[in-house]
Amino acid sequence: MALVGGVAVAAEAPVMLAVSNAVSGQIEISEAGQPVLRYNYRTVEPGELLAKVTPNNRKYAVARSDYIHPLYGLNGEDLTRDWAVDHPHHRGIYWAWPEVMFGEELGDLHALQKVFARPTGKVRLASGADCAQIEAENQWLWADREPIVSEVALIRAYRATEQGRAVDLTLRFTALKEGVTLARRGMAHYGGLNLRLAQLQGQTIAMHTDPTNAVPRRAWSDVSGVFPGGRAPAGVTVLQDPGNPEYPGEYYQEPQLAWCQPTFPTSGMRFALSPAKPLVLRFRVWVHAGGQPDDAAVAKVWSDFQAAATKGAEHE
Repeated sequence: MALVGGVAVAAEAPVMLAVSNAVSGQIEISEAGQPVLRYNYRTVEPGELLAKVTPNNRKYAVARSDYIHPLYGLNGEDLTRDWAVDHPHHRGIYWAWPEVMFGEELGDLHALQKVFARPTGKVRLASGADCAQIEAENQWLWADREPIVSEVALIRAYRATEQGRAVDLTLRFTALKEGVTLARRGMAHYGGLNLRLAQLQGQTIAMHTDPTNAVPRRAWSDVSGVFPGGRAPAGVTVLQDPGNPEYPGEYYQEPQLAWCQPTFPTSGMRFALSPAKPLVLRFRVWVHAGGQPDDAAVAKVWSDFQAAATKGAEHE
């Protein structure tokens, strides 16, 4: 109940709802009863899927958590892919690095080797008229035992508009031990915010980074086409926040995997995580109908993202 003019009335149910699924144990965001995304916070086991994976790839088909899948399109399409037979460690939208150094040892958070993100159980959910939010804590466990990094993932999904739906990610990483560094595969390829999308028909991939003297300097990528369950083109655009360290991150694509990501850190570099100052990365994932959007449409989304990021940072 809520008080309106001193009179108790029934409070309206939130349009954007974040709830823990009683069956799966995962966290789901919906809009007016329609699914928006699932955040797999609880560890997911391969189960019967393991038998479908070729023997050479089975070492990558291991339990994982801390990722978004499915992400749904505006018309209910499945936009992301999980447990792909060719790359069973690919898991929708996830933030991970293929080279995690702890002292002199090398682990692979991306391919789920040696180091794993595991839930601590500390999670807060918020629902409302305009957005729903998940704030979840994970720890990176070395050899699935020793905590080396504390991670807080904040996922905020907004109501859909005629232009699309925004899902904002704020990812915070704090070292719990000295000597933890991050790098891309071979210090030159993929790593950071990873997106394994569902296989598309008529796929197009676009990557855009403004010149160094541009003000503001925008950076974004887009993958569009007809997704499974869809009858018309749709797409996923990823925008980088200029407050990210080493902005803008280079883009890396694998068209045969419906994959395009902004990378971090810079090629040839290892980024040292600190116990004193967390690494904070922010992105906006924009889900839209139609094919590849024009630059003017993405520029508007980028401006809205910066306004939301500034407002959010004031409350952190």
